[in-house]
Amino acid sequence: MSKVFKKTSGNGNIALYLGRRDFVDHLDSVDVVDGVIKVDPSDLNGRKVFVYLACAFRYGSDELDVIGLSFRRDIWVQRVQVYPPTGESINKTPMQESLLKKAGEQGYPFSFQMPTNLPCSVSLQPGPNDAGKACGVDFEVKGYIANEADNADEVIEKKDTCRLMIRKIQFAPANNKAGPKADITKQFMMSDKPVHLEASLEKEIYYHGETITVKVKINNETTKVVKKIKVSVEQLTNVVLYSSDTYVKAVCSEEFGETVNASSTLEKSFQITPLLANNKEKRGLSVDGRLKDEDTHLASTTLSQGEKEMQGIIVSYKVKVNLMVAGGGLLGSLTGSDVTVELPLTLMSPKPAGEADISIESMDG
Repeated sequence: MSKVFKKTSGNGNIALYLGRRDFVDHLDSVDVVDGVIKVDPSDLNGRKVFVYLACAFRYGSDELDVIGLSFRRDIWVQRVQVYPPTGESINKTPMQESLLKKAGEQGYPFSFQMPTNLPCSVSLQPGPNDAGKACGVDFEVKGYIANEADNADEVIEKKDTCRLMIRKIQFAPANNKAGPKADITKQFMMSDKPVHLEASLEKEIYYHGETITVKVKINNETTKVVKKIKVSVEQLTNVVLYSSDTYVKAVCSEEFGETVNASSTLEKSFQITPLLANNKEKRGLSVDGRLKDEDTHLASTTLSQGEKEMQGIIVSYKVKVNLMVAGGGLLGSLTGSDVTVELPLTLMSPKPAGEADISIESMDG
């Protein structure tokens, strides 16, 4: 545990303690969200204290809520009463034992188990002139003092709440398999022989910031000339909410001047590196969810959840290899064409090494 994250309510009556803010989705299970809330009962006047964990899709600015439109949709919510204690026995985790030492005798543990079909934390990159919070999927732990006995829809005053944003993340599997391969044979008008294109990746998974090597084999049996080779990486963002919409954005694209003359072959590897730093102006690009204003990177590939239906944002990538073939003869460019193959790409972060010693970071203010 590297830090203790603490957030106190405006009236000082409750304070949230979390030992981490990143929780890992292992596909078959998700890390338990375990924390502690400190409660000062002196000003509660018999009111109860709850903690909830919510996964929500945000698709607009909070300022617009004043006109009666909701721009936040809860995908999943779980709520527990922590004070007064309900009498249920709680098996405290080592994390909670450590947090209780910080919170003292007024600390009460809580825990949540997220289902495996929730999306990971993803933000849609705002445009240069966009204001307010970014759209996307976020997770929030909130402690609050309830005025009503048991009303999940009660509007709670801000001074009676304390909240911490957390992230649900996935790391690349340790077993990196051989990369995908794809090929196409294309016949052209006015030509009785084809162009054959084959492309492959060295491995299945690439890490953020890593250079991707694309191996290309071309057999040009035609009388035409392959003028250029274009290699690109596209991000596919599938927003699954009321309906399913997919947005495709190129995050890396390079043209290479290699030519392949008629009745010739070429076998060569090309290197490209998709980076968020080169896509800062692209509105709606998916990036990994961030906490505060820290740096992030392109959104990680959403690993398959099998047959489970997911809501929120699902991200995938593909590498495209495109040959620009010049037309020949009397018709010239009219008989020119493109030859394209696509390869699936998994882009993720490696699982980090061990964790550091404990220190406290207050999120108050």
